[in-house]
Amino acid sequence: MRTELFNERGFEIVDNAVDNQTVDYLTIELSQLKFGKAAKKRKAVAFGIRNLLNVAPFVREFADSDVVRKLVEPIAGEKSQVVRAIFFDKTPEANWKVPIHQDLTITVREQKNVDGFTAWTKKADIAHVQPPASVLENIVSLRVHLDDTDCSNGALRVVAGSHRFGKLSAAEIQQMKAEGETVTCRVRKGGAMLMRPLLLHASSAATNALHRRVLHFEFSSLKLPEGLEWFGS
Repeated sequence: MRTELFNERGFEIVDNAVDNQTVDYLTIELSQLKFGKAAKKRKAVAFGIRNLLNVAPFVREFADSDVVRKLVEPIAGEKSQVVRAIFFDKTPEANWKVPIHQDLTITVREQKNVDGFTAWTKKADIAHVQPPASVLENIVSLRVHLDDTDCSNGALRVVAGSHRFGKLSAAEIQQMKAEGETVTCRVRKGGAMLMRPLLLHASSAATNALHRRVLHFEFSSLKLPEGLEWFGS
């Protein structure tokens, strides 16, 4: 892990981060999960799970494994913990594009009136909130790819270094999109991508008939203020 480069660009791709046996194990276990109320759906087709840590103990075990800790700790620190996990599967039946944006929300156990925490919503009975930028700047996201990902099946496109400017307005996003360095993040099966939530990123709809399965984790070493608790902790 090239920490200085990650801090500058806001992302890093690590090839062969997870061995094939573990990838196959995760893929099989995920295929047997019942999505339930926490499913993310598009046109009534389930394509992901929001509260993955709660419904899939094997995912939390993987998040706590040496393989994952070696990826995360150089950036997030030894005291960091997994605070959220989401599963995505982009298929012909559940295909979508995501416009350029920053990840601005976290999930917590219970809504509380705390200064700086705004835009409260509930999705699948889980409280979502936009925290201060300082909270988001402490988070490291890890995307573990269970399939090859390229331009044909929705690889992320990121604007390198855009995480260093805090929360951006719509006008600032468009300016940075036009003037910044856009990188397509091709990741092979078993590869991983680490990124900061405030990094501008987008994803096109898939043009092939293949899966694009991704385990998305978020790690933080922060304790939330005034009784707020991470939902996944």
